[in-house]
Amino acid sequence: MGRLLKYLFILCVLGAVALIVYAYVGPFLGADFSPQSEQIRQKVTLDAL
Repeated sequence: MGRLLKYLFILCVLGAVALIVYAYVGPFLGADFSPQSEQIRQKVTLDAL
């Protein structure tokens, strides 16, 4: 049981390291992480009492 937990922990650590490396190297490989921006206009009616 302890060996299984150890392997699971190592797998989680390697996965986290892989995500961090991908976040830094991804833009050089063509991945675009920037959000798409879009302007939204909506009319607002102010009702003064």
